[in-house]
Amino acid sequence: MNAPSDLSMKNDDVLRVELEVFRQKHRDLDEAITALVERGTGDQLTIQRLKKQKLRLKDIIAQIEDRLTPDIIA
Repeated sequence: MNAPSDLSMKNDDVLRVELEVFRQKHRDLDEAITALVERGTGDQLTIQRLKKQKLRLKDIIAQIEDRLTPDIIA
């Protein structure tokens, strides 16, 4: 997976593009997991690996969203 190594070194435009790529990968993994479960063709180890990848992507997405969202001091 192409995880962002250091978000502070990337500009906002690059982060927005990466965010969309990671969101699409997250959706693809979700669809793959659902298909394997519904068809019963996936073994539990494969499904667990896909779920872990999906969680890592979710964490990366959250980090990028935090970086792109400006801090608001109220």
